[in-house]
Amino acid sequence: MANLDSLTPKQIVAELDKYIIGQKDAKKNVAIALRNRWRRMNAPEEMQKEITPNNILMIGSTGVGKTEIARRLAKLADAPFTKVEASKFTEVGYVGRDVESMVRDLVESSIHLVQISKKEEVKDKALEFVEEIIVEALVPSMSKTGKKKKQDKIGFENEVPQSDEELNQRTRELFREKLRKGELENRKIDIAIKAPNTPNIGVMGGPIDEMSMMNISEMIGGMLPKREKKRKMTIAEARKILLEEESAKLIDMDEVKEEAIRKAENLGIIFIDEIDKIASSRSGGGGPDVSREGVQRDMLPIVEGSSVNTKHGVINTDHILFIAAGAFHVSKPSDLIPELQGRFPIRVELQSLKEEDFYRILKEPKSALTKQYVSLLQSEGVELTFDDEALAEIARIAFAVNSEVENIGARRLQTVMSHLLNDIMFDIPDVILPNEKIVITKALVTERLGGMVKNRDLSQYIL
Repeated sequence: MANLDSLTPKQIVAELDKYIIGQKDAKKNVAIALRNRWRRMNAPEEMQKEITPNNILMIGSTGVGKTEIARRLAKLADAPFTKVEASKFTEVGYVGRDVESMVRDLVESSIHLVQISKKEEVKDKALEFVEEIIVEALVPSMSKTGKKKKQDKIGFENEVPQSDEELNQRTRELFREKLRKGELENRKIDIAIKAPNTPNIGVMGGPIDEMSMMNISEMIGGMLPKREKKRKMTIAEARKILLEEESAKLIDMDEVKEEAIRKAENLGIIFIDEIDKIASSRSGGGGPDVSREGVQRDMLPIVEGSSVNTKHGVINTDHILFIAAGAFHVSKPSDLIPELQGRFPIRVELQSLKEEDFYRILKEPKSALTKQYVSLLQSEGVELTFDDEALAEIARIAFAVNSEVENIGARRLQTVMSHLLNDIMFDIPDVILPNEKIVITKALVTERLGGMVKNRDLSQYIL
């Protein structure tokens, strides 16, 4: 993960190319949008407030890489990211989620990112405390029995407590050494851990919004006494839980919240998927279109820039980057209300995937599906390899099925690969033993997947 200031638009595209095939136009536009973040923050201070991000509207069918581009972009910039489905939102009064919840989700994502980075800073110190707690659980120190106080008064005249304490200290150091070498990982110990204190609250009567609900839960949780419970677990498990607890004690949550809100405001990316589902076709008349247009109007102030209350503080949405996406099979981008259209000035059309794209998707990306299956079988000690001709045939079949049934883009490859490899996955390790080699050839692909195109979608005949 690189710093934003060291990523040029070309480098951003090169990074995205490692995971996503094709879609040059979309990559180019998101790379410019990301670099503009850095440019704005380094512009004269009086201009920073005036420069607003150019929000992007991606148009393309499912499975062509819309979500993946936005997600990888956020990961690349170490930016808070949240993905929402536009169809989940409804106007106030209808059943559904409040539109402002997408901003609250972004703040939660930002809090999580900042916490991870702060915990990393205090990790060494936290590990020292964790080691001390584990050693104490293995060999309690004698100072807890009160003998140390006695020795302080007597000095070194009384040899018995001194030697006991020395023996205790040596035993502790011996266990500490074993602990550091990883020799005690499976040994079980009793540790006291904090029990969650947030009560489950239900409200009878009138409607209550999500924000008020969170505040009530937190307030009542804060009033209840902190509970601890003893649990028996292995040292390896205890270390993870204790490290989390000790790291949390060492970081200042107020500082985390302030930094998280600042990060969400300046670097946050909200991905609104299925925006075409709330676009009302003008020819459709009334009915549910009223509700759809209402959702767009609810969304408008957030995209335009407004202040939203969250449980961590007020966040301004002026400089959040919004990336909306939709297939727009039934409706058109021009069916969105004009005000919302104006807030997505950059429109990018993503291309449908061709047969050669499928072949490249199987071969080139860092996390290609073929590489995932190779890693899965490696864990069983089985070596899996794919012939080049086999990959070309898988790509051809996936493309053919997409053309004849429903075009679900690159997701079709998961169906095809699963169909191809399911029997092999089932036979490991009972029939196919460790250290065996499996080669996927074109003949094997044709034999196992030949019927897929002929049978088309058999599920439509199953009641």
